[in-house]
Amino acid sequence: MMTALIPGSYNPITLGHMDIITRTAQKFDRVVVAVMTNDMHKYVPSAPRKHYLFNEKERLDMTRLACAHLPNVEVISATGMLIDLVDTVGADLIIKGVRNEADFAYEQEHALYNRAHNPRAETVYLPADPAYDRLSSTLARKRLEAGENLTDLLPEVVIQWLNAHPRA
Repeated sequence: MMTALIPGSYNPITLGHMDIITRTAQKFDRVVVAVMTNDMHKYVPSAPRKHYLFNEKERLDMTRLACAHLPNVEVISATGMLIDLVDTVGADLIIKGVRNEADFAYEQEHALYNRAHNPRAETVYLPADPAYDRLSSTLARKRLEAGENLTDLLPEVVIQWLNAHPRA
């Protein structure tokens, strides 16, 4: 049984994320979507702290709702190092979606680090579907804060969740 690990902050989960998750679920027996909280500053004091619009529970709730229709997908929350999570969940591969060269360069740096520190932490890249290559959680957050329509960015169940949980 092959297990794929798809880590991300999912702040919030977008249609682009869902495309990568769905495509991965079609190819692997088991997919673990890890809603990560970047706490790299605990390991490298000079690392910047990542700020989230949504807390860990909110990101986990939205991601679980979005993935509920995929029977071989498990959504978990995780902190710490991805290289350790690979072993914890028994992942055969880390899957990362890439939209462009900048994404690839960023992800490649992390993939090389991960593999150097855990030989089992092998990363495979899936190119973004052109329909989603301009989508990002950052864009979704900006449009959410501006009160704009999100139907082209987020799964419908996530929009419903956001409507039921308005930001203060």
